[in-house]
Parts: sequence; C-alpha cells; structure tokens
Amino acid sequence: MPYAFKPKFPPLNLNFERDAKKSFEMQGIMHLIGAELRAIEPGRCIIELPYREDLTQQDGFFHAGATSTIADSAGGYAAMSLMPSGSRVLTVEFKINLTEPAAGSLLIAEGTVIKPGRTLTVADIAVTVQKADETKLCAVVQQTTICVRTE
Repeated sequence: MPYAFKPKFPPLNLNFERDAKKSFEMQGIMHLIGAELRAIEPGRCIIELPYREDLTQQDGFFHAGATSTIADSAGGYAAMSLMPSGSRVLTVEFKINLTEPAAGSLLIAEGTVIKPGRTLTVADIAVTVQKADETKLCAVVQQTTICVRTE
C-alpha cells in the first residue's frame, strides 16, 4: 500500500515524461530483469516487475536485489521529473527496510518525492507485491538523489 503523503510539486521540465522514458530505455538492468515504467508524473514514478523464477532467492520470493533495483529507479525518476531540462539523476544515499517476504506475481515500486531541492532531492519509495487479489507492502525506502546538470 503506497504512502498517503503525496505532495504536489511543479515540474521544471515540461518534457519530463519523454526524458524519463528515454532514460529508462537506456538502463540495461531494467531490460535484463524485465521491469516496466508504468507511470511518471511530477514527483511520482511507478515501476513494475513481473515474477520470474530467475529473479528469486532460495525460497522463491523476489530477491532483495530485484526489489532494491526497481525501488532505486522509481525514486530516481520521481526526482528527475522535478529537475530542470537536461539534468541527470544519480542516487547518493539509499536505505531499504524489507518488511515482508516479496511473495507474489508482481512487484510494484512507487517513488514519491517528499523534498525536492536544487541539488539534492529526497524521496520515499513503497514497494508492494501482488499475489492473486491481495497486495502487501514488502519494502519501504528512503532515498537521496543528486541533480547532475548537463546543459
């Protein structure tokens, strides 16, 4: 279940959606694991990862590495959506709490910016797992990213 706190911030780049999708397509890891960018809006991003046996740990749950990977990108793209045109985003700090085994058919990471800044942005990420018609929170993340200006 995603966080209830969803602040609204105006985007500095009106082409943030196009730029985020282009950046996402350039990430080899997202292709490798089969992750999909499902939604991007100012200060918010959702990435989904369908279950595959090769993404699991020894008990058949999604591996923490898969969980962390989509969480990191969901927070990063949420942050990027509020950065100026031509900016790149890099994670500088990341804290994850795995709250429940990620047992299910679909992993969903929802990143929400809680404090954008000129250089550093802080985001919260909720990762849920769906099994049949049940959704459980399996990880909570707090992330700090840095805006790298390229233009």
